[in-house]
Amino acid sequence: MGSAMAVACARAGAERTEGPWFTVIGIDLPNAQGRLRIDALNRGEFPFASTDTTLIAETSAAVQTGNLTATDDSSVLSQADVVVVDVPLDIDFTATTPALVLQPFERAIHTIGEHAKPGALVIIETTVPPGTCEHIVKPILKEWATKRDCSSFLLAHSYERVMPGEHYLESITAFWRAYSGADDHAADACESFLNKVIDTERFPLKRLSSPTASETAKVLENAYRAANIAFINEWGQFAEKANVDLYEVIDAIRVRPTHNNIRQPGFGVGGYCLTKDPEFAAIAARDLLGIGPQPFPMSELAMKINREMPLHPLALLEKRFNSLRGARIALAGISYRQDVADTRYSPSQTFVEEAERKGAIVSCFDPLVAHWDEMNRAVGFDFAQCPDVDAVVFAVPHREFRLIDAATWLAGRTPVIVDGNDSLTNEQRALFQRAGCEVLSVGRGIDVERRPT
Repeated sequence: MGSAMAVACARAGAERTEGPWFTVIGIDLPNAQGRLRIDALNRGEFPFASTDTTLIAETSAAVQTGNLTATDDSSVLSQADVVVVDVPLDIDFTATTPALVLQPFERAIHTIGEHAKPGALVIIETTVPPGTCEHIVKPILKEWATKRDCSSFLLAHSYERVMPGEHYLESITAFWRAYSGADDHAADACESFLNKVIDTERFPLKRLSSPTASETAKVLENAYRAANIAFINEWGQFAEKANVDLYEVIDAIRVRPTHNNIRQPGFGVGGYCLTKDPEFAAIAARDLLGIGPQPFPMSELAMKINREMPLHPLALLEKRFNSLRGARIALAGISYRQDVADTRYSPSQTFVEEAERKGAIVSCFDPLVAHWDEMNRAVGFDFAQCPDVDAVVFAVPHREFRLIDAATWLAGRTPVIVDGNDSLTNEQRALFQRAGCEVLSVGRGIDVERRPT
């Protein structure tokens, strides 16, 4: 997110005769991973695999223009009028009760307080628990202003609604934003900044009354989406048993404007946001806002259901083979969503760990990922021909998978095909069947797959 936001800011106003509005410096950590990202950006390359050709082109253009660079030298903060914070803030779910992993985020705020220009606008874009700006960020910045005997910083919160994929950059610059400030001066400064980065004529800004309200809006948005996905999971399993195509059913329902955001069954929920954000409100109530334990039973149940979703396609295979011991499985797709290379909290990890625990031999493929950092294993990049396996599970609807020609790809092999996430077209599934493969789908009954197309 930080890299994409840096490009968005660097290209803001690029069409003006005077040139872009901002000179942008990206700051990353002085470690091996940070250095790789810094060097890539300074070469004009977006530092993460992306299918957004516009983002890739605009990264190169910004570096060539000379108003986008990257460094690990935090002292450059002294040059900044605006500091946008995109530093992860995670939850430790292994603790007795879920707890914030605050140290990286707090270190970043201390670094800003130590080096930033007095009076600079500091915008928290990181998704944080409600109360973070008021009870964590503001006191740290005030402490440093006192130490440095300088004017206080302007503090604001503005959360993104970014959607990684082929329209990544556009989801920043051409989408609605909510924001708030610790005071009116900060809110006004944040509004002025956002007006330059975002097409606010088409996508007006929404000012909230406080950073805590803005933080709550972001967390509630993601909790709502997570609950929506979890709700559909039980209907997907019903559809399989009732020989119904739930995707067809959902398409019929979505024509109703009040229901057009209904989700669909799939392989599970992953990524940095929906897997943890619903927990933020309960943590905020307990640890930041001083209001004591606040139950969120629906949010907690949604997260539990979503975490277990990858086990369902595995159960379909276990039922088909009676036992997974020795079964050779190819998993197609390890990123958390289609057309992105991000593997954080990927549901594929849950699938692989449980499959291997049950004795299966799993090989992994993804057109965007060469190495799976969280699992510390190489990933097959070339999926041009079906591997010699007993089953192929399509976990992510990458565009490359929807281009597979079944007969050519199979080359005579007939593994069980599991469409775990509507990754294949109706025609592809029919062609796999005609080639002799048994086809199983999450959210579709077995008889649905056997109907002629």
